[in-house]
Amino acid sequence: MPELPEVETVRKTLVHLVQGKKIKEVKVLWPKMIKEPDDAAIFEQMLIGQEILEIGRRGKFLLFYTNHYCMVSHLRMEGKYGLFQKEDPSNKHTHVFFYFEDGTELRYQDVRKFGTLHLYEKGKEFTAKSLVGLGPEPFDETFTLALLKERLAKTNRNIKAALLDQTIVVGLGNIYVDEALFRAGIHPERIGKHLTEEELEKLQKEIVLTLQEAVEKGGSTIRSYVNSQGQIGMFQLELYVYGRKGEPCRKCGNAIEKTVVAGRGTHTCPTCQPK
Repeated sequence: MPELPEVETVRKTLVHLVQGKKIKEVKVLWPKMIKEPDDAAIFEQMLIGQEILEIGRRGKFLLFYTNHYCMVSHLRMEGKYGLFQKEDPSNKHTHVFFYFEDGTELRYQDVRKFGTLHLYEKGKEFTAKSLVGLGPEPFDETFTLALLKERLAKTNRNIKAALLDQTIVVGLGNIYVDEALFRAGIHPERIGKHLTEEELEKLQKEIVLTLQEAVEKGGSTIRSYVNSQGQIGMFQLELYVYGRKGEPCRKCGNAIEKTVVAGRGTHTCPTCQPK
């Protein structure tokens, strides 16, 4: 599933590709993707004549702002946006078409059909169920050591499970939790509330730095992720542990191990991240 760096990269490319374009027509071929309103035909009608004024992000959600609405989009496992000319052929995995007045088309493709689209009146998006409970953005000044310490003090979960919880801090998934914990020298099975002040300070810093570096590299292409211009991310070349089972640790040379923590495949260095 795309995590914060991948979604932020998609957002940046979409700003370049479609911001300022006016929607002439919308066609939904897989109505189950439309979660709000509960009728895809109404969704199509509401967006006619709307101009894409701004594209934002909240955690792993894309926010398309038009004159009157905010379209909240979650890519899930395989969702992709791309801008096409009307004469370009579409594939069987294209499920939503946004036709613009200039003749171009924004197409949403999703092999697994897990992606979701919600359309809210502008200003009401942050009261919606999908966004209302989210934690702070890691790049926001509110994501402080004090806040991380406060939220982890309330949990008996291991630190990996806690960081995957989007109410603690948003945007982290399996890849970047593994990477941030390695960089901080913390084993993922450690109980969150038992981490020392020094460890929490290091963790908070490494969460931010890891995500910043990943955004700068365009995210990580592990499976099929590409941005909205069809370009792959390059941060996978910088990964310390994720996807490197059996390979030598870049710091100590010992073999990277893979186990299951919090129900997810988890990569660690047994030397650099002692239990």
